[in-house]
Amino acid sequence: MAYDNLQLEKGMYKEAMSKGKTFTQYLEEIDSSKNYDDGLDAFERQLKRFDIVVKGKNADIVEKFFATNDSAVLFPEYISRTVLVGLEKANILPAIVATTTNIDEDTYRSIYMEDGTDSKKRKQLRRVSEGAKMPVTTIKTKEKVTDIFKYGRELDVTYEALRRKKLNVVEIFLQQIGRQIALDMAYDAVKVIISGDGNSNAADVFTIGDSTIGGTAGTLTYDEYIAFWSELDPYEMNTVLAPKVQLKDILTLPEFKDPQAGFTFQKDGKLISPLGAKLVRADQIKEQGLDAIVGLDKGLCLEEVVEQGITTESDKLIDRQIERTVISRVGGFNKLFQPAAKVLKWE
Repeated sequence: MAYDNLQLEKGMYKEAMSKGKTFTQYLEEIDSSKNYDDGLDAFERQLKRFDIVVKGKNADIVEKFFATNDSAVLFPEYISRTVLVGLEKANILPAIVATTTNIDEDTYRSIYMEDGTDSKKRKQLRRVSEGAKMPVTTIKTKEKVTDIFKYGRELDVTYEALRRKKLNVVEIFLQQIGRQIALDMAYDAVKVIISGDGNSNAADVFTIGDSTIGGTAGTLTYDEYIAFWSELDPYEMNTVLAPKVQLKDILTLPEFKDPQAGFTFQKDGKLISPLGAKLVRADQIKEQGLDAIVGLDKGLCLEEVVEQGITTESDKLIDRQIERTVISRVGGFNKLFQPAAKVLKWE
């Protein structure tokens, strides 16, 4: 069926949700982009069909979405996609999440691996003599289900106040909502990394000045950084989360001030620590009352659990009942391997 002949209806959102898909993905099933070479996805083709311009100085006003009953159906997905752009711009989760699992139910229970006495030793294959017992790895279901939360905002605006506003301006405000959702989710992600997910898997905590790390409490030198790095073995400390003050302490280490590190930052904006770990600013650590950094093995530490996409109250939006409508994302986090993250406190 050609994109300009599709009949758009409210019920498409519920049907998409029942399939665990976004509205755009649902449209793709009906009107696949494989049949076009215009570089647009199925939703963007519908915007083209109704001549709705959402970006740039020539952007239309909100009211353009409601010119017909069919075009009004596109408005909730426009909001979802725009909020998602803002979420992705401010999102630190791609830097700390090992894998993302999409769910379509209210509860989720993850798994964990139990290596017995080998749990903190280097993971490797072993030679065993004939008849000897092989080391055992047991995979179990976690006792506690994943805490699933709804992250979002309620829109306190009337259709009359919004209908004559340009979409390129509305876009900025919707993206800011996405940014706040990202910050809220990052707070919980960092909390799970540090405190665990309720299954007795909080991160081990070290302090500058203690018998393991050494040094003087409250002062980071390269020696303490190296000592902390070595505590993650056999895992790889490829990511370091640090709030503002601690990030500054790391960046001003003499060992950090090398030409290659500066070149990398100027080229692509990525901060690389003296040992090659990616530095990620995470003020969420300070928000949880800690003057600390978190070192982690990004590929083995955290699982994100989410429902598909950004959720809106589509029926209300299509009927222009924008006031008090909720924009949200549903998700939670699981700790995968307890030893894959460590905390270093300043004092």
